Amino acid sequence: MASLTVLVFGATGSAGGSVLRACLDAADVREVRALTRRPLGTAHAKLREVVHDDFTDFTRVAEAFAGVDACLFCLGVSVTQVPSEAAYRAITHDITLAAARALAAQSPTAALHYISGQGTDPGGRMMWMRVKGALERQLMDEFGAVCWRPAFIDGEASDHAPWMLKVATPLLRLLKPFARLYVDGRDLGRAMLHATRTGMRRRVVENHEIRAMAASSS
Repeated sequence: MASLTVLVFGATGSAGGSVLRACLDAADVREVRALTRRPLGTAHAKLREVVHDDFTDFTRVAEAFAGVDACLFCLGVSVTQVPSEAAYRAITHDITLAAARALAAQSPTAALHYISGQGTDPGGRMMWMRVKGALERQLMDEFGAVCWRPAFIDGEASDHAPWMLKVATPLLRLLKPFARLYVDGRDLGRAMLHATRTGMRRRVVENHEIRAMAASSS
């Protein structure tokens, strides 16, 4: 693919901010569209911000999904940041599906990449595992999505990160030598772009594979 147009969700977050920067740095990415609830405060020749306040209905910004080669969906919330399973499901499941359907309507051949998480399991003992596990299956079955399961993501600083993660980050960085436990946020973005270029669809990618893909694309 000579040039890519990429749509990024979650660019104000730690993982999404890192993925955004990886896309802006990539020579073969022509345009990066960041769909956010508020301006990023970032200026770049490739960057097009689309500010939208209702992430359950993208009708008013449907054009942001048109002519896209890949959607890198990095939007999410920690289960510790919401008051109930219903609230977690509304963000994790409902918003993701709304975006996937908008993408399929406007760019039916586009690749959908969804950041899930290590340990995701539709039959798991924890609620978040089951919600994300069921969502992974639906995204792969209906949209051919690639579901990414990173471990600790060493990403951009973000005001929205859980406070426990902010406190633990210096210690978690000690995991860098372990391919199954640590990934640099920009490497996650590089791996997603590599998967887009190679036409990867309908599969789960674990943390050690993410690091390998990023290394092979550099």
